[in-house]
Amino acid sequence: MVDEIRHQYEEDILNLSFSGRHTLGTPKVIPPDPQLEERCSNLILSDDQIERVSATLLKEIENGLRQKTNGEADIKCYPTYVRNLPNGEERGKFLALDLGGTNFRVLLIHLGEATPEKEFASRIFAVPHQIMTGPGEALFDHIAECLALFVKEYKVDKEVIPLGFTFSFPCRQEGLTKARLVQWTKGFTCANVEGEDVVELLQRAIHKRGDVTIEVMAVLNDTTGTLMACAYKQPACRIGLIVGTGLNACYVEKLDNIERWDGDFDDPKQCIINTEWGAFGDNGCLDFVRTEYDKALDAATLNRGRQLYEKMVSGMYMGEIVRQVLVSLAKDGFILNGSPYDHLLEPGKFFTKYISEIEDNPEGDFTNCECILEELGFMDFTLEDCAKIRYVCQLVSRRAAFMAAAGVATLINKINEKHVVVAVDGSVYRFHPHFHNLMVQKISQLINPGLTFELMLSEDGSGRGAALVAAVAARLEREEAEENLLKNMLS
Repeated sequence: MVDEIRHQYEEDILNLSFSGRHTLGTPKVIPPDPQLEERCSNLILSDDQIERVSATLLKEIENGLRQKTNGEADIKCYPTYVRNLPNGEERGKFLALDLGGTNFRVLLIHLGEATPEKEFASRIFAVPHQIMTGPGEALFDHIAECLALFVKEYKVDKEVIPLGFTFSFPCRQEGLTKARLVQWTKGFTCANVEGEDVVELLQRAIHKRGDVTIEVMAVLNDTTGTLMACAYKQPACRIGLIVGTGLNACYVEKLDNIERWDGDFDDPKQCIINTEWGAFGDNGCLDFVRTEYDKALDAATLNRGRQLYEKMVSGMYMGEIVRQVLVSLAKDGFILNGSPYDHLLEPGKFFTKYISEIEDNPEGDFTNCECILEELGFMDFTLEDCAKIRYVCQLVSRRAAFMAAAGVATLINKINEKHVVVAVDGSVYRFHPHFHNLMVQKISQLINPGLTFELMLSEDGSGRGAALVAAVAARLEREEAEENLLKNMLS
């Protein structure tokens, strides 16, 4: 890994395009700084360390699946009660409601024979602050009112519309249509909702209006929706992964392996498991790869000591890790030639998007890095500084990609099917120029012989995916009704 980064560094120096305002004269070969490499070497994961991460994650997942160890497990492995994947026979109009912040989205899609999938309409509604912090009944009345406005606007208010509800807050799921809010996050403090079934609260608000007929068929999180949205097009999809502001994964597990399963064992003998694996490492099992930068970052967070895997990978924290490294390097004179570095001292100042922008420039081109340094308030820097900053960005992003890859490879090996499609979404995966390729590279090294995989960008899991969960549930109800009708006719 050191050699790979060194090669990139040397190529950057050898191929400098002196088009920026800070380019000075003819390029000269600047060899990598051995002291800088040594200083940053703990950000480079060896193959042995990555394999250990994968093996440790498998043990933690199995602890989450077992009845005896689940209570103390960091990776809770929640059953989602979503057991059936799309089979292409889903037909009709379906709504999706995506609530996860100060806005929520309503989506109407039509699944039919003419086109595999057609989005009819999508609209975003605001959640005013007074509703976010007021009584829970007012929140769900507001949502029901917006749903009614939406279906009337698109003239489907006279139909019975199945709805999939993406509710992106911590929940304890007790069934496909039953999830109790554990605690509010993201600024919501609505009273009398925590501990309650959010589906029941929404359904009650809809029924109270009496002017529309909407049936909530499923409640889910965006990771499950990501898997379902991909599975509609790729039947081999078995894993959903989010690498964005947060980090999470779900996968299809055999019922026999879910000791906490409290449903029936009818076909299909499987269920999508929501791992909530962002908490991997909270018990100290990842300390062997955590650095002083990870520890400093964690110490400054509100949820100190929690979500440690997420803090090494996700977009919420990646830029801050780079900032921590750069401050340390500047303090000791490795970059910026002893110039004041006050502009880097503010936490959160170095955005994760900067990493993608810096690495997006071709080798030898530091245009984006120069612009970012100027945006941060630096005017006295050199091309050598730009090359070193790019080096740090590469180390941090590659570590994140390899840690994510270790997780995906663990699930592929656990599923143990010949070919698995992995649905992936999230801003880091979408916008970092090399994240996909880095993950593919490392997963290929970690999966068992004879297994193959494909990473597929999943479009709008929290929207289309939610509607598809509702569509599958509606299809199963229709098939059951048709089967019962046939039995009655034959009896």
